Amino acid sequence: MQKQRSTLSAVTVAVAALGLLTACGTEKAGSEGSKDVGAAPAASVTDRQWHVESITVDGETTKAASTAAAHVSFKDGEVSGNLGCNGFGGKATVERDSIEVGRLTQTEMACGKKITGFENRALDALADGSLKVAVDGDRVTLTTSAGDRIALTAKAPAPLVGTKWAIGSLVDGKNTAKSLPKGVEAHLTFGEDGTVRGNLGCNDVNAKAEVREDGKIKLGPAGATRKMCPADEMKTERALLALFDSTVDYAHEGDRLTLTKPSDGKGAGATAAKSGGKPGSGPGAKSDPGAKSDSDATTGNVSPDAG
Repeated sequence: MQKQRSTLSAVTVAVAALGLLTACGTEKAGSEGSKDVGAAPAASVTDRQWHVESITVDGETTKAASTAAAHVSFKDGEVSGNLGCNGFGGKATVERDSIEVGRLTQTEMACGKKITGFENRALDALADGSLKVAVDGDRVTLTTSAGDRIALTAKAPAPLVGTKWAIGSLVDGKNTAKSLPKGVEAHLTFGEDGTVRGNLGCNDVNAKAEVREDGKIKLGPAGATRKMCPADEMKTERALLALFDSTVDYAHEGDRLTLTKPSDGKGAGATAAKSGGKPGSGPGAKSDPGAKSDSDATTGNVSPDAG
């Protein structure tokens, strides 16, 4: 079968909705795709957010990157979501047991090879025909006319406040996201008391944080420990420190959070960390801007050029 796919443009991707949705298939090929689970199964997938687990093309399954938080939603005749890097949206018609998707618009941010490969594979695999829908409890399988499958599972969105957000990428201000260097870990948790705490790659950090309804977060000056770490960790830390003592834009979708500084477009992308993180990172966590970390290092306000 000849598959049709248009080249990704700066704003619009003329792809049959099928293409993008394919990235949202069931993880195991040949399992749920053939089940008949009752009348009008397609209607049951609307008004919910579905986590994209994997796509299966020509019998080969590719899982979504664990840091990508790829997701898709069908609501009010439209489909929207994010396949791991770029957001997309378009029209979607829900039939009894299938979904027809129209022309989609998509952002064009550059990401890592693994995430980009997943997105491209999804587009290439499913740019033809309608998606057959099979529902099995909290799992959905979308099957293309070619027999390729998309695995979806229901997943409640992570709350902005109280979730430990694991930072996985930095945005350079030119719509290019780059993963953190290997071995470097950073995270932030917004507390119910109007503060944020975490670690920026080397040092623990805390600050005041006012989450506003207009899609912005006002971050106060960063109070941080003053340890010295390897170059990659310090470079990551300096980039993240630049977000503090300013008002940043935030985008919160499902298990994904993006912080962007309007003045230069630089920012960071994060996903909700799995349970079992460091103390104080769970729901309801509170931070003390004046508190010291567990290390013996001193704490104080830090500028982006510190370290």
